[in-house]
Amino acid sequence: MPELPEVETVMRGMAGRLLGQVIAHAALRRADLRRAVPPDFVRVVTGARVIGFRRRGKYILMRLAGGQSVLWHLGMSGRIVLTPPGANAPEPAHCHLVLMTGTGVRVGFVDPRRFGLVDLVASAAEDAHPRLSGLGPEPLEDGFTGALLAATLSGRRSPIKTALLDQRVVAGLGNIYVAESLFRARLHPARPAGAIPRAGIARLVAAIRETLGEAIAAGGSSLRDYVQPEGELGYFQHAWRVYGRAGAPCPDCPGAPACAGVLRLVQAGRSSFYCPRKQR
Repeated sequence: MPELPEVETVMRGMAGRLLGQVIAHAALRRADLRRAVPPDFVRVVTGARVIGFRRRGKYILMRLAGGQSVLWHLGMSGRIVLTPPGANAPEPAHCHLVLMTGTGVRVGFVDPRRFGLVDLVASAAEDAHPRLSGLGPEPLEDGFTGALLAATLSGRRSPIKTALLDQRVVAGLGNIYVAESLFRARLHPARPAGAIPRAGIARLVAAIRETLGEAIAAGGSSLRDYVQPEGELGYFQHAWRVYGRAGAPCPDCPGAPACAGVLRLVQAGRSSFYCPRKQR
C-alpha cells in the first residue's frame, strides 16, 4: 500500500495539473470500490473548479469551489493516471472513474483490486470524516515533536514497530518507512514503545522526518503497483538501507566482525528488517 511519501507525490502531481481547472465531465465506470462511491458524485463534481489539495495521512483531499472535497485513498493497488491535453493515450484497464477538465486533462482512478476509496465530504468538515477523525499527527508538521510522541507512547508495551504502524499514533507511516526510520534512529523494532528514553524518541522523530523528506524528494518508492500520476517511477527504493535487504551487509557496519548483516523479523504478520548491532 502506498505510504505517506507516495501519496504526497501523487497529490503534488494532481495539484500541478488540476489546480484551477474546471471538471467539465465525469464518468463513473463502476461504483463498488471498497465502499460505494456516493450516488451524487458525478453531479457534484461536474462543473466544479478545483481550488486546493491537502494530504491527511494516506488520504488525498481535492477541494472544489462548491464547498465539497473529493476524498481519495489508493488502497492496495489504486493509482491516479493523469493524461495531458492532446495525448492520444487509451484509457487504462480497471479505470473505474474518469474526470475530464475543460482544458482536456484526463484523470483516471485505476484500481484492479478495488480496495481504494473515493468519497465526498464537506470541505469545512474534512477532519470529521470517519476515515480521518481518528488519525494521529502529521509527522512532517511542527506539531509532531519528541514530547508529543513520548506522551503518546508512554505506558505502551507493544513493540515500537507495531506502535508506529498505528495510524492513531502517527499518520501516514507504513512498513517501509517505519523500518528505515528505526534504523536511522538506532532503535530495535521489537523494543517496547513505552520504554524508549526521551533521547531515543528525539532521534526517532528526527529520523522519521529525514526519511520521509528524502523519500518525497525521490518521488516515493516504486513497489508493485505504485507509479507517479504521469507514469514515472519513484526511486527511493534504491536508497533503502534495511527494508527488503535481509542477508545483505548493514550499510552502516562495513566490515564490522560483530555485525551479522540485515536480519528479518516477523511482527504481527509483517516483515521487519534491522541491524542487530546498530539497533538496540
